[in-house]
Amino acid sequence: MAEELNSFKIAQAQLDSAAEMMDLDEQAHALLREPMQTVIVNFPVEMHDGTVKTFTGFRVLYNNARGPGKGGIRFHPQENLDTVKALAAWMTWKTALANIPYGGAKGGVICDPKQMNEKELEHLSRAYVRAIAKFIGPQVDIPAPDVYTTPQIMAWIMDEYSKIAGQNEFAVITGKPLEVWGSEGRFDSTAMGGMYVLREAAKLKKIDLKNAKVAIQGFGNAGMFAMDLVTKLFGSKVVAISDSKGGVYSEAGLDYNTLVKVKQSTGSVQNYEGADVQKISNEELLESDVDVLIPAAIENQITAANADKIRAKILLELANGPVTPEADEILANNNVFDLPDFLVNSGGVIVSYFEWVQNLAGYYWPAEDVYKKLDAIITKSFNDVIATQNEYNSKGKRIFPRTAAYIVAVSRVVSAMKVRGWF
Repeated sequence: MAEELNSFKIAQAQLDSAAEMMDLDEQAHALLREPMQTVIVNFPVEMHDGTVKTFTGFRVLYNNARGPGKGGIRFHPQENLDTVKALAAWMTWKTALANIPYGGAKGGVICDPKQMNEKELEHLSRAYVRAIAKFIGPQVDIPAPDVYTTPQIMAWIMDEYSKIAGQNEFAVITGKPLEVWGSEGRFDSTAMGGMYVLREAAKLKKIDLKNAKVAIQGFGNAGMFAMDLVTKLFGSKVVAISDSKGGVYSEAGLDYNTLVKVKQSTGSVQNYEGADVQKISNEELLESDVDVLIPAAIENQITAANADKIRAKILLELANGPVTPEADEILANNNVFDLPDFLVNSGGVIVSYFEWVQNLAGYYWPAEDVYKKLDAIITKSFNDVIATQNEYNSKGKRIFPRTAAYIVAVSRVVSAMKVRGWF
């Protein structure tokens, strides 16, 4: 991977920028530039033909000053340690910004789930848990789903860990099916949290979402829910959508239910048809003339090379790390209101926190209570970011929303490390 697109170097650069702006203590800065614990495991898995294949997995605990580690598990053929470290760092800031009692962690396995059947996926999931079991736990590090991992995989992981522990440990992992005490409202929580942030951003920028045009990059869980919710909650018109194979654009707007059927039956939204529907690339989608752009796919999509071509008024980072540091200033200079990933997509971890609390208490909440609590927490996070940005700007220190979010989050982690006597 080219150095400028190394996710962990990007995460460090973002921290460094905030550290300089807030005149962060050098000892604290050094502690926060690297993860506290990095685990690499190699483990055997029996495949459907009876052969045994060795897989490599990771689990990174970035910082636990404010509570146990929290972070998803990715099953991906291009998974690598630097990406896992970056995501663990971002989870640290995400949980601190939301002000919930967690640190940050992340995990992953190098594999291609699309080439594996269900039994192989189950064998892989259980073998991975056995390999990392001593590094996770309800009060140590609580995983969750991420790219190409599902509620079913979370159930297998919980079951395998429970066997090792000798008792049910529902709180070891979140994002579980409701049958094994997942939380109501968890499955669309990332997109729902993003919608609450979008609502507040539109108020601030005086944008009428009912008449807004929206483009969404990505049609996985986050992108699908985002499309459904932005139309249902605000009446916005989604004019462009894409997946890994490309996208479609329609000035008249795209129909959600039809898109879901097309994706399920053909494997790509590009096969969506209509009178005014045009096939577009992911690059063209990002540069669409829309009011709201929602990157909901993968990292490093908006860079110095294309940031000048972004025409949206609001950029809502539903994906992790879709915008590089070099792009931040370009977007700001062009008056694009770029809302950072670890604010926008924190709904997932906030409701994961609710799931963990419910598991520990053995008391469960209806969906309306979950959404109400999510709205309160993420709206407070948005207001904290804007207040910090305004405070620094009033002192002549021009900062972006991302830097403001970092300042809020890093300050909280540093305060916890200091009172614990870590520096």
